[in-house]
Amino acid sequence: QVQLVESGGGLVQPGGSLRLSCAASGNIFSNYAMGWYRQAPGKQREWVAYITSDDYTNYADSVKGRFTVSSDNAKNTMYLHLNSLKPEDTAVYYCNNYPPLPAYWGQGTQVTVSS
Repeated sequence: QVQLVESGGGLVQPGGSLRLSCAASGNIFSNYAMGWYRQAPGKQREWVAYITSDDYTNYADSVKGRFTVSSDNAKNTMYLHLNSLKPEDTAVYYCNNYPPLPAYWGQGTQVTVSS
């Protein structure tokens, strides 16, 4: 079974940037669409962005123009570049298949946007 491990989160000021990584234990990015999701305190988990095996990307309206998803199939890694961060982007960020599979949820990585 493939395992996904998220990393790269942290504390950043409004307007700042981060790069999140999603490392897979197997080669799945070349075969499946993969997505980023986030869950803010007290809210349901929501979809943020996805990338298909042929590099088509799509974004939630709340992050469009600020976040960029990419993947490096040779490294079995997917990235999420977060720019122009806002306090409302504060959440735990997860990667998973798109659409998500229950068995693939990992621990996520915390992003906190605060001055």
